[in-house]
Amino acid sequence: MTAVSLSTSTAAALRADAVVVAVAKGPKGLVLAPGAETVDEAFEGRLAEVLATVGATGAEGEAVKVPAAAGLKAPLVLAVGLGEAAEGYTAEALRSAAGVAARTLHGSKKAAFALPATDAAAIEAVTLGALLGAYTFTACRSDNGKADTKTPLAEVALVGAKRGDKAAKAAVERGTVVAEEMNRTRDLVNMPPNDLFPKSFADIATTVGKETAGVKVEVLDEKALTKGGYGGILGVGAGSERSPRLVKVAYTHPKAKASLAFVGKGITYDSGGISLKPAGHNETMKCDMAGAGAVFASVLAAAKLGLQVNVTGWLALAENMPSGSATRPGDVLRMYGGKTVEVLNTDAEGRLVLADAIVRAGEEKPDYIIDVATLTGAMMMALGSRTFGVMANDDAFRSTVTEVAEAAGEPAWAMPLPAHLRGPMDSTVADISNMGERMGGGLVAGLFLKEFVAEGITWAHLDIAGPAFNEGGPFGYTPKGGTATAVRTLVALAERAADGKL
Repeated sequence: MTAVSLSTSTAAALRADAVVVAVAKGPKGLVLAPGAETVDEAFEGRLAEVLATVGATGAEGEAVKVPAAAGLKAPLVLAVGLGEAAEGYTAEALRSAAGVAARTLHGSKKAAFALPATDAAAIEAVTLGALLGAYTFTACRSDNGKADTKTPLAEVALVGAKRGDKAAKAAVERGTVVAEEMNRTRDLVNMPPNDLFPKSFADIATTVGKETAGVKVEVLDEKALTKGGYGGILGVGAGSERSPRLVKVAYTHPKAKASLAFVGKGITYDSGGISLKPAGHNETMKCDMAGAGAVFASVLAAAKLGLQVNVTGWLALAENMPSGSATRPGDVLRMYGGKTVEVLNTDAEGRLVLADAIVRAGEEKPDYIIDVATLTGAMMMALGSRTFGVMANDDAFRSTVTEVAEAAGEPAWAMPLPAHLRGPMDSTVADISNMGERMGGGLVAGLFLKEFVAEGITWAHLDIAGPAFNEGGPFGYTPKGGTATAVRTLVALAERAADGKL
């Protein structure tokens, strides 16, 4: 992964392939953002004029290159846009600008970033944005991505640092940890389903868990799932030759005063089962394990950051395929814990694997359960492709989770769980069916999951169906493909719990 370091050098004095400055849209035209002073001096105070001449406007997402002036050690100046000029720029604006810069400089070895980042929060934002923007997935390329257009920027130096600034150093370290785990999630989501399936995902978790201090991994295979009565996970995986798994990834801290359980939907490929998806809907279904990927990465991040909280991740892994052994519409599954579910649609499978895992997580009596899932197309219809929905059995907690997500830079929206939508899920042959009214389908799925949350446990559900996988072009620090949505939110929730503020 790209390396980020702090440098006490000025932007003009540091040897690099490029120096990055930020610009914004001022009331009278293009303006330079703080941090660009020494670069502007090399241009005799005319840098903004030069950039405007070649078309720079300062718009968010913009990247404009100009040859460096004499006096700069770098041969190239890259100006990235922050949007409207302001006295101070938000963390998200800085993340986005840093991500654009890193994406633009693919193929370069080193860049000096002279962005308006003087305090720890801003430094962390630039670090995270740069590392996320530099991401590329090359595992399946014959040249392993060695072509210049695919090679990520190797090194980022944040210039103008104060010598011995411990807060700045800690900011870089936190940003690096979160970026590493987000990029791990992206790798998992982008892996083809013939390489990532329940057993291989479980094997990855086991290997990484052994390498991460404070983390223990336990894997329930098909035999253990059968013995334990995990009818939801087994029912979804019944149609595949690749058997399902339930993976427990636990991080504990000796001084922890709170415990969190993160539950992730891990459908490594979703054909829809017998209720087969229509043409045009299968091509990206390798991403249906994005929730489990986010949960896995978040536990690892909590461990690496040494948070004083206990965090347990539950990865409910299955491949949903049609075959002679697949669960049929009309079948009744006996879930873990004994509740029975009539399966009316095998493409509503995520809630089935999550239900088993939620019941199992509840047995350990955590203070909070948060599940994460690419659960419903209905949530995409409601909130689009960049915002996830938040539901909960406690209104205050729902508001907290939504606020934490927004503060972390992940757009989220609080959604209700209307009681009148529960009735249509009643079954004539089982305790509940896995389908209800078509309208409000995302809320129906949330109500289904709520049925499996143990009494007295505060629970939230994050439906990340929209933002988990970017089918369009890259923007800011977000690439095409897996995005690692929800990792920042889960890590921030763990931090708040560790501080006793959740």
